[in-house]
Amino acid sequence: MIYLDENQTAKLISHEIAYLAVKDAFVAATSGETTLFPVVNASGPQTDSMFSLKSACTSTLVGWKTGTYWPENQSQNKSCHGTTTFLLSPETGELVAAVSASKVNAYRTAAADAVAVDYLARKEASVLAVFGTGHQAEYDVLALSRVRNISRVIVVGRNTDNTESFVVRLNDKGINAEAGSAQFACEHADIIVTATTAKEPLFHADWVKAGTHISAMGADKVGKQELPVELYQYAKLFCDYKPQSLVIGEFQHTQNAAVTEIGKVIASRSSGRRSSDDITIFDSSGIAVQDLFVAAKLLELVQVQAIGE
Repeated sequence: MIYLDENQTAKLISHEIAYLAVKDAFVAATSGETTLFPVVNASGPQTDSMFSLKSACTSTLVGWKTGTYWPENQSQNKSCHGTTTFLLSPETGELVAAVSASKVNAYRTAAADAVAVDYLARKEASVLAVFGTGHQAEYDVLALSRVRNISRVIVVGRNTDNTESFVVRLNDKGINAEAGSAQFACEHADIIVTATTAKEPLFHADWVKAGTHISAMGADKVGKQELPVELYQYAKLFCDYKPQSLVIGEFQHTQNAAVTEIGKVIASRSSGRRSSDDITIFDSSGIAVQDLFVAAKLLELVQVQAIGE
């Protein structure tokens, strides 16, 4: 059994590796050879602590990802979030690998955003609005900067200090960033990313201009919501995996809306954006095949490095 610890995986992962793995995972999710199982969400002993299990089976990969959130870790100067991916042998069911993937998970989630933007946003899209100032938002901005020429980032946050700190971090990385209100951000953005834990809409539908792409990254549990439902009646809707998106993702708030899985767009089995005026929305509820494919890529890298030595 192979074990990759957090130090190893943090050194191996990159936005490019995550992008390729997640893109392949999205296509695999639409294959008849892939099964994704219902997500298990559970509570830990601490107040507001939780853990989840996301599992999947493909023709070549079988396993699950466990994610944890322990808020009191912050007082101990430890990460509140944790992720581990487990791979089983498709032939025997034996555990063949355990991959510690807390940092990797941030790249994996950001890659989902980047793939969606690459396939759905206008090629000339350059102004990015980001709702959220947490750990994940920064990874998303960096990932999107690799698929579009981002000229300006407008950050919308609830906490002024956190917002300003995020803006400074982005500027230090050479990204032109500024703070702004929700309305200002929406009215100026070509791409909107929401990376929050919100349970109600973050902005009004009529603030979104024609041609905008929106990636809703936060909803992964019943009750979460980032977008106004009024948008759905005139936007084109896409997701990572429809059965999950409609239950725990952003589109749990739709009613009989037409939703297309992004894997079908990547594989040219469904159309994406049809005109420059389309408003496109991608819901990332986070699916297990993303984790399995990323873990497999990391294991391949380790094997290649071992051969080189």
